[in-house]
Amino acid sequence: MMKTIEELSQLPCWIIDILPSQVSKDSPGQYFAVEKYFLQGGRLEEIKQKHLNLILKLNCYKDISIDDEPVSNPSPEYIAGEMKKRYLFIRIGDSMILSEPDDTHMTLFNPDPELLELVRQIASGEGLFVWEPAF
Repeated sequence: MMKTIEELSQLPCWIIDILPSQVSKDSPGQYFAVEKYFLQGGRLEEIKQKHLNLILKLNCYKDISIDDEPVSNPSPEYIAGEMKKRYLFIRIGDSMILSEPDDTHMTLFNPDPELLELVRQIASGEGLFVWEPAF
């Protein structure tokens, strides 16, 4: 039986991001100013297109579903429309990617080694990075 969204959200996760690693709390840089810059002026739309590209490319290799919908492999147009307007839970077997319409990163929950490597390769091709957060 597949894990629920709630169960998956409690499992280990990885971040798919525009930055190569987590920024430490005591970083001398200006993380919040840079993040604000990326959230404005069409730059967020460019990042969300990279996220969409990653999901669609991933769907070439893996079955995906949205939220808890029973439909596998919804159309690329449907995925694109949903990613632009709401929080989207993209299910890949017992793994999940959380896409938030107003954020520069996505979160990958419970990936097996094969999925993690595939996501890393696709992310790299999109100019994104995959890293494990230090909580």
